[in-house]
Amino acid sequence: MNAITDETTAEMNTEIDAELPVEVEAVEAPLPPRKKRPKRDIDGWVLLDKPVGMTSTQAVGAVKWLFSAKKAGHAGTLDPLASGCLPIALGEATKTVPFVMDGRKVYRFTVRWGVETNTDDTEGEAVETSDVRPAREAILAAMDTFRGEIMQTPPAFSALKINGERAYDLAREGIVVELAARPVTIHRIELVDQPDEDHAVFEAECGKGTYVRAIARDMGRMLGTRGHIAALRRTSVGTFAETSLVPLARLREISEAMDDAAPMEWLNPVEIGLDTLPSLRVSTADAARLIHGQSIILRGRDAPVIEGFVAVTASGRLVALGEAEAGEIHPRRIFHSGAAA
Repeated sequence: MNAITDETTAEMNTEIDAELPVEVEAVEAPLPPRKKRPKRDIDGWVLLDKPVGMTSTQAVGAVKWLFSAKKAGHAGTLDPLASGCLPIALGEATKTVPFVMDGRKVYRFTVRWGVETNTDDTEGEAVETSDVRPAREAILAAMDTFRGEIMQTPPAFSALKINGERAYDLAREGIVVELAARPVTIHRIELVDQPDEDHAVFEAECGKGTYVRAIARDMGRMLGTRGHIAALRRTSVGTFAETSLVPLARLREISEAMDDAAPMEWLNPVEIGLDTLPSLRVSTADAARLIHGQSIILRGRDAPVIEGFVAVTASGRLVALGEAEAGEIHPRRIFHSGAAA
């Protein structure tokens, strides 16, 4: 488990792949008009269905404005050509972002065979072409190489830093970017469809740090052709599923119908960001100790035997993110919103 940091800005996840939507037409997604609104303390998760044509930073800004939130961040970058699941944390929920970022991501993506671009997607320029079009049997055989832990070289146009500079900034300036291969995990990859000889649709469940664009690039090369991402949609992040997403247009519609009030019905509780962690209920007295930065001891023969991070609740409220070690709970993050748990 990665250590939790205090970073809660909109660029929290710079190493997750930038992705494109599957068979989703580009739509205009302008930001809301910037009326002056008093900022307020508002805590929770908005599970946004990010539209094509908007950056993740713009999406966070739009949601932050609609809810008049003081603080916001997201749990996994999607490029403008991407659509799908962009979890946006408001207020105290930003403290749970690292745990959401560590979750598995599911993508559905279309590979265009015969062309490799310098960005490994449709935004780039063609750098290699091939007349070879892989057969279904060849694709199925090649997919075995992309399951489990593999070594993957990130795209040159990525948000990774080289000597303090973003790789995509260097690449846009014409500087040759060389990124080292690193281990990533692809838990599942399936061939969903072959609509024609030029395209194949896949679904993949990936671990943190996996670049779907690199899968398209590398699979094309392995099959004796070339390939790039023509479309991709992220359908889930951790426990956040596609069925729970809300389009930005819907949020704006609700807000306008309520005279610019925040669309609170789409605000999820802070604790859903900790759904993958064990939960521990403590007394009001122990909760007070944790809130004041003191560790507590798990006593009694019925005390749970746990190690690692836990979501600590008291009287039905999320009070702290603790770390269990040798029968003690050490407070790592305190929640001041009094979120129900």
